Amino acid sequence: MDKQAQTILVVDDTPQNVTLLEDLLSSKGYRILTANCGREGLRAVRESSPDLVLLDILMPDITGYEVCRQIRGMEGHELTPIVMTTALDGKEERVKGIEAGADDFLTKPISIHELTARVRSLLRISQLHRKVRTQAKELESFNRELEKKVRDQLQKLERANELKRFLPPQLAAKAMGDNHREFQELLKPHRREIVVVFADLTGFTAFTRSREPEEMMRMLKEFNRAMGELVWKHEGTLDRFTGDGMMVFFNDPVEVPDPASRALRMTLDMRESFDRLRGEWTTRGYELGCRYGVASGNATLGVVGFEKRWDYTAMGTVTNLSARLCSQAKDTEILLTKSLVASVSDEFDSEDRGEVQFKGEPEPIGVVNLLSRYGNRESRNERERF
Repeated sequence: MDKQAQTILVVDDTPQNVTLLEDLLSSKGYRILTANCGREGLRAVRESSPDLVLLDILMPDITGYEVCRQIRGMEGHELTPIVMTTALDGKEERVKGIEAGADDFLTKPISIHELTARVRSLLRISQLHRKVRTQAKELESFNRELEKKVRDQLQKLERANELKRFLPPQLAAKAMGDNHREFQELLKPHRREIVVVFADLTGFTAFTRSREPEEMMRMLKEFNRAMGELVWKHEGTLDRFTGDGMMVFFNDPVEVPDPASRALRMTLDMRESFDRLRGEWTTRGYELGCRYGVASGNATLGVVGFEKRWDYTAMGTVTNLSARLCSQAKDTEILLTKSLVASVSDEFDSEDRGEVQFKGEPEPIGVVNLLSRYGNRESRNERERF
């Protein structure tokens, strides 16, 4: 803050003293305000917020001590420099001034050199106090902004978690990311090779005929939770729940390494998880099983629906083939094409089911039943020796 911007308030009931101080200080480049009594001085402090106050002690309406105390009680003026001027020269007056909140004293008649030196010194301190207050306000503002950003980020995360309930988690993450163009590109129809898994409950029709709707909903919730957790674990994309089943695909909307291996590992985990679920259901009298179909191939992917409700899905012969493999499977079986298992033959054990002619396919397709996963190549060789 430069000298011209600094304001000094002179409070004195003697006009000659006011004129003298005004002339001396204005010649040094300070802006001078004047008040002829204590009440005017207090009003000037409230209205103009000076950088320093020169305050006479003996005034007819309010003493300088009381004016000083009231200034110290004003918000923002706890540290404003106050210099008391007095013709009295006694320790008692100085003690009273210090107790009232004064920073310094000048004895009348005032020395010009002493006046300017003390004013400069106190204004430097005043500048530092103002700078600290400004920095404190800036810090407070920064903290408020930081708190707002944290709240916004938390709300964003909460929205992302909500969004993941309706979109594949990979797609939800893209939607909440900074690259909106990349997200828009993902929504456009595009071709990609994917692996599709269908899981379907057996005995469901008979179950619905013998159970109340509330019980059916409870069972489906348990099934969907158990299977859905595994979809998330293996980073699959849950296309949809189909009442008594579900469709999952891998390698889209975000490409992943080894999609075939992921899909088969997930399906084996699903079968194991369902076996545990079956044990609980049996105690309730539920006669339900689960079968699976897995196929790989090119599909067209993107959003379907309308402006108020979009679904992200895959369409093509690969989804149809996966569904038909599932419909051919028996309870606990995982049917897949020979071509798919051949791409991961070192990892999984399967049994040949021969050639099957599926509706819509021009030629019969080799089918296998997935049995288990090898721990490594050595364990597979040991199995083959037996």
